[in-house]
Amino acid sequence: LLDTIQGLNDRSEIHGILVQLPLPDGLDSHEAINAIDPMKDVDGCTTTNLGELVSGNERLVPCTPRGTIAMIESTGTTFEGKTAVVIGRSILVGKPVALLMLNRHAVVTLCHSRTPDLGAEGREADILVVAAGRRGLVTGDMIKPGAVVIDVGINVVDGKLKGDVDFESAKEVAGHITPVPGGVGPMTRAMLLENTLIAAKLQADSASES
Repeated sequence: LLDTIQGLNDRSEIHGILVQLPLPDGLDSHEAINAIDPMKDVDGCTTTNLGELVSGNERLVPCTPRGTIAMIESTGTTFEGKTAVVIGRSILVGKPVALLMLNRHAVVTLCHSRTPDLGAEGREADILVVAAGRRGLVTGDMIKPGAVVIDVGINVVDGKLKGDVDFESAKEVAGHITPVPGGVGPMTRAMLLENTLIAAKLQADSASES
């Protein structure tokens, strides 16, 4: 696997590399991801690109968080001064999306399985992003009326995809809400293509400088 990644790193006609997770048992996903040239890291998950995000430089940003921000912006919602709550602290979604909203001057609370009262936190949120991986975790009574709700959860139940938000009760309260399936997933793929274009430009600029 590492040899394959290095071979792709060395090929100038290859502009984007993504390691599909989870990897089989016995393979180190952290090692594999960090073997990717950061300028070809179209999923934005190398330590280098995550570090850039922490520092406020949005270069190659993880695709799902990037798509989440784009969907929120599409509603006309601004981030500055808004209360944003993220439920879930994964490195793929929760932490990056919290950082992206902080960069846009939202007041961000990051919740997780040890948060004492998720409902109380949710009812304060102008923007609520749920990415905990627990079907139906958030119900309508946990949502502030008019809030923007982004459901990132993917749970397979009887062969069907279900989100972390109970859509039927939540849609009666939320101002905007994404469905599962058909919400975040297509945006993630769109952002992957956008990241590939950004990566190609980064590599072209680097080649011209050298």
